Amino acid sequence: MLDLLVALPPVLVLALVFLLPALEASTFLGLVVPGEIAVLVGGVLAHEGRLPLWAVILAAVAGAAVGDQVGYLVGRRYGRRLLARAPQRLVRSGELSRALGLVRRRGAAAVVLGRWAAALRALVPGLAGLSGIPRRAFTVANLAGGALWAVTVALLGYLAGASFRLLERRLGWGGEALLAVVVLVVAVRLVQARRTARRERAGTARPR
Repeated sequence: MLDLLVALPPVLVLALVFLLPALEASTFLGLVVPGEIAVLVGGVLAHEGRLPLWAVILAAVAGAAVGDQVGYLVGRRYGRRLLARAPQRLVRSGELSRALGLVRRRGAAAVVLGRWAAALRALVPGLAGLSGIPRRAFTVANLAGGALWAVTVALLGYLAGASFRLLERRLGWGGEALLAVVVLVVAVRLVQARRTARRERAGTARPR
């Protein structure tokens, strides 16, 4: 997946740096695809000189802020209906109760704190709207949390850019070694199964 994203045209990567964080809370995409994947890749491309780092950070901040603001408005208007129809996976995993507990304990500060976990990042804005947190307080927390998150993740991608290719090669070697082990295990199991089958046939063929 990383290879695929890094190989994309820089303009398309920059669009994804905006879109994935924007869709995390507004469409709950963050429950499936964390937005930091695109931001990290944007940081890697910035290290390679294919994108300006400031553009990656700006796109990530804008996407995070817009997406959470939309999520807040959706929660404010449709929150109770959405909560009643929440997928059972969220209920069983405890992610929904964790997000609710964080909003109840921390209020607007939960928006800043929740940004550092993908599931919370997708759920907290809507729950903040549902809980009645004032729009101004939410917006301030949203901008502050989004900016801090975007800068941190983009810089991590930028700093990791130097070791990305080395890591890629090491992961490739590890994959080849794992494949060799799997093939060896399968071969040994097949040989053992054939020997067992031969013994059973020999045993049944003996005269009683």
